[in-house]
Amino acid sequence: MNKFLIITGMSGAGKTQVIRTLEDLDYFCVDNLPPTFIPKFIELCMQNQSKNSQIALVVDIRGGKFFEELNGTLDSLQHSSIPFELVFLNASDETLIKRYKETRRRHPLGGKRGLSADIAKERDILKKVRARATTVIDTTDLSTAALRKLLIAKYGKEGSLPPMNVVVKSFGFKYGMPIDCDMVLDVRFLPNPFYVPELKSLCGNDKPVIDYIEEKPVTKEYEKKLIDLIGFLLPQYVKEGKSQFVIGVGCTGGKHRSVYVANLLKNFIQQAGYSVQVLHRDLLLK
Repeated sequence: MNKFLIITGMSGAGKTQVIRTLEDLDYFCVDNLPPTFIPKFIELCMQNQSKNSQIALVVDIRGGKFFEELNGTLDSLQHSSIPFELVFLNASDETLIKRYKETRRRHPLGGKRGLSADIAKERDILKKVRARATTVIDTTDLSTAALRKLLIAKYGKEGSLPPMNVVVKSFGFKYGMPIDCDMVLDVRFLPNPFYVPELKSLCGNDKPVIDYIEEKPVTKEYEKKLIDLIGFLLPQYVKEGKSQFVIGVGCTGGKHRSVYVANLLKNFIQQAGYSVQVLHRDLLLK
């Protein structure tokens, strides 16, 4: 059974965030589709028995003259007994103005009378469409995380949201920090095998290096505190709807201490039930 959502509403009310969340929920999403194409598009979706049974279409005033056909298109869908849900995104004028000021984007109507006049004109244009909405979501007081949570509760289903993926990346500070990390751990205070002649050519994957680092009291103390911290943080990020969390672990050269700690974290995170992969960025560099 196909599920069709038609999403419209005020510019700046959060339609982009809605689309991103629905995509995470495995909806096939099309943004800024001219209303006249909707019946044919839905017909093709209903004929195609693919995995894309959840469809979300965004239609708004960016379509210009095409948008005026939306009410007629909705009449056509109802006449054809095609089930759909019309979702209208709304927010207060003050909130919309603030968002436009923050992003410095131009309102789609782009009139010469100013932003307030554009918003008022858009409300008037959307009046009839809003009256037909099956769901109205007011994002005035909703954070991005709160909106995402609302959408998951309303349109998600058990197991539809992919679990958070964790990436643990070791690196050497001498080669520069990775730019994609959400958290960076500096482990240069741990005992450095680089200065032990028989360990210098080895790496944090090798048992002699592991034994050398682990035998120091500071290592055991750090491991305990680190595991407590990561064990606390990961569930919090899951609650916030984060889809990926990247932990950088750095030492001087990225071959000994950072590799050891990254492997330690990978094993703990995996045992805790999360999807995790470890990458040793600088391990093979000379």
